[in-house]
Order: sequence, then C-alpha cells, then structure tokens
Amino acid sequence: MSNTLDSSGRPGIFVTEDGKNVTITFALVSSLFLLWGICNGMIDVMDKHFQDALHLSKGQSAWVQFAHYMGYCFMSLPAGYFARKLGYKGGIIAGLCIVSLAGFWFLPAGHLGAFWAYLIGVFALAMGLTFLETIANPYTTVLGPRQFAPMRINLAQSCNGIGWICGPIIGGMFFYNSTNNVAAASQHIYIPYVTIAVVVLVLAGVFAMATMPEIKPPDDYEAAEAAHSPLRSIWSHPHFVCAVAAQFLYVAAQAGIFSFFINYIVAEIPPVSYSVASSALLSGGTIVRDGAYFVNEKGATTLLSAFGFVLFLLGRFTGTYLTKQFPAHLVLGWFAAANTVLMLLIFIKIGWISAIALFLSFFFMSIMFPTIFALGISGLGEKSKTASSFIVMAIMGGALMPKLMGHIGDLYNMSRGFIVPLFCFALIALYAFSWRKLASKPASGEPIAPPTLEPLSH
Repeated sequence: MSNTLDSSGRPGIFVTEDGKNVTITFALVSSLFLLWGICNGMIDVMDKHFQDALHLSKGQSAWVQFAHYMGYCFMSLPAGYFARKLGYKGGIIAGLCIVSLAGFWFLPAGHLGAFWAYLIGVFALAMGLTFLETIANPYTTVLGPRQFAPMRINLAQSCNGIGWICGPIIGGMFFYNSTNNVAAASQHIYIPYVTIAVVVLVLAGVFAMATMPEIKPPDDYEAAEAAHSPLRSIWSHPHFVCAVAAQFLYVAAQAGIFSFFINYIVAEIPPVSYSVASSALLSGGTIVRDGAYFVNEKGATTLLSAFGFVLFLLGRFTGTYLTKQFPAHLVLGWFAAANTVLMLLIFIKIGWISAIALFLSFFFMSIMFPTIFALGISGLGEKSKTASSFIVMAIMGGALMPKLMGHIGDLYNMSRGFIVPLFCFALIALYAFSWRKLASKPASGEPIAPPTLEPLSH
C-alpha cells in the first residue's frame, strides 16, 4: 500500500489533500485501538470469573458488561462535545487521562474485593475509552483520500483485533490460575489494570508532543441542505440514523457472543479426545466428567485467544482488503448474512458443527463496527464529530442484550441464547444492503459517493 501517487496518479491511502504524508500520525492513533482492544478483551473473561468467585448466575454476571457499555453511553455525548472544543489531539489526551485514573482505581477495588467496586472501575474505564473511540474512529477516516476511509478504519481496527487476542490471555493469567483458586485470583485483578494505567500515562505524554493535523472532512450534503432547509440536523440523514441502530445491534451481538463464549464452550461442546486434552494448547484446560475430557474455563479462555480472536483479526485484515476492492456496504451485508446463518447453526445445537460456527462468527463479525461507523458518518463533513458520538453511544447495546442472552441461557441453555445475535445480524444485513438508498441527498434523491463505490483498478 503506497503512500505516494500510484500508477493512475491517485494519492496513497495516508496522503491528505494538501499532499502531507500522515502515516506516522495514523500509526500513533492506531495504538489507541490496540489499547482498548486489550481492555475489552479482559472484560470478556471477567464475567465467568465473577460467576465462580461470587456465585453469580449468567444474568447477574452480565452486570459487568452492563457497567462497561453504560460507561460508553454516559460519556459519548460529552466526548463528542469535547472533541469539537479540544480537537482531535486534546480529546485523545483527555481520554487517556481518564483511562489511567480508572486503571489506578482497580488497586483499592482489589483490596475491597466487592463486586460493586469492580463495576465502578469497569464503568470509569469505559468512560475513558469512549473519548478515545469517539475521536480516533472518525480521525482515521480523514487521514487520507476519502475512498479509502473504510479501509483505513478497518486497518486501524486490526490493531484492536490484536488487543482482543492479548486481552483474554492477560485476563486469564490473573482471573484463573492453575490451582483454580478463584479467591486467590481475585486478589490479583488490579495488576493488569494498574500496569495499563502507567503505560497510558506515558502514551499521553507521547501524544502531547506529537503533531496531529486538524482535518475538516468534506460535507456532501451542505449545498443540498442549504437549499432544502438550512436547519436540517444530522438526524435528517437516514444512513446515519440507521447506522446508530445497526451499531446498537452489532455491539449487542458482539458483547453477547464474547461474554458467553466461555459458558458455551464449557457447557455445550462435545468432549475432546485424550490427545487433544493432553496437547500443549489445552494443557491444564480440561476436566474429566463421566470418563470423558471436557474443556474447562481456562481451556475456553485459551481457545478464545488462539482461535476466536485470531479469526477476528484475520477477518479485519480480510475486510481491509475487501473494502478496498468492493463497496463497503455490500461487504458488510455479505458478512452480516453469513453470521446470521452461523447463529442459526449454533441455535439448533448440532455438536461440533455448532462449535465451528461459533468460531467462524468471529471472522464475519470483525469488520462490522468500523464499517458501520464509516458508512454512518460518510459525507457528513464537520458534523461527523457529533455523529460519531451518537454512533459510539449506540455501544450501549452491549449493556442490554447480554442480560437478555444470559437470561435465556439460564432458562434453557446457552445455545438457545444465540437467538438474540441471530436477529441482530439479520437486521444489520438489511441496513447494509439498503445503504445506498438511505444515503441519498435530500430532495434530489441523488446518492452520495459512498466509500469505495466500485472496485478500484490497480
């Protein structure tokens, strides 16, 4: 991927309209995606730990996800306001400071050992991450030619995928141990978070010294809206409104799948052979029941990182390539339709086929957040900062749906709980395939030029 003019005379993906190469800026911003990937990955293995340590049901442990995503909901609009007032650089530094303070909170929370104390830490951490996501996501879309915006945000989100892989590994080291002593493990939860707090402070210093250009994206609707109605708000744009709904549904599905992955693996998949149980991958990660080997919580955490999040990362890289070659809304539609079918296979509970479907779902859900984000703010110009805050607010879907999914799992079984993400992915596919019509300009009905509207020649 060249950062200079290509053979057809077009600029590279990290060259702005004034000819500046912003590759270093993009790389620095992408480090933020790695940060919140690690934080989110640790949250997803915390659910099962609290079920064991505090004897909570699946529905009760979902309060972790509730606190996490409500932190996003609570801070998204203030983050959008400060993004407009402070600019990209100031907003990122503010977000990093909040993340650091939240990380240090886990030190007293660990000594208290109370569920509510951990929930406060999770909530505060999410508030800081909201600042970063509200600013970093739209910033990646303007660091170069517009037609490559979905590709850039998917590329940056690939760093997020690496964080998702590392998060469960780090979390598993402190939330589960070889002695299965959950009380002892609870005393060490603060260690990774305090470490993150220190690293984040250093990162804030780096951003303070870095050069970050303020780039105003073009507004495709400005002229048409001025003639039609000078006071039209962002809510008059159907492609943005439906993006908020689609993001709510996606994060609801993602949070549910990530949260209850360990529950599903432990309770629903068939036994493994002795050779698999004794392999290096599952060493200490199985338990014997009725003479057969079943994967336990530690083994499920290993599988989450070794297969689930590796496929998630592979999907991000694949999506980066595909959104450069084909219309981003169609790629989103294909992936969402595939995941709808995979959720059905999990729901009907057919042994290893259902288990394989669960792992494959990580690949196909991988591009959804960044692609929905890019499609939702496409063509909105300076209003994209406000629009991005509402799209980030839609993350609250992750606070509500896992509780429903967990409740269904408590009433029936975890396989039946996957009916929730099934409907979410089906509606996302509907949005994706309808995007071009939704993005039409007012009055004229002329569609805006979507990101990567048609395959690009090389």
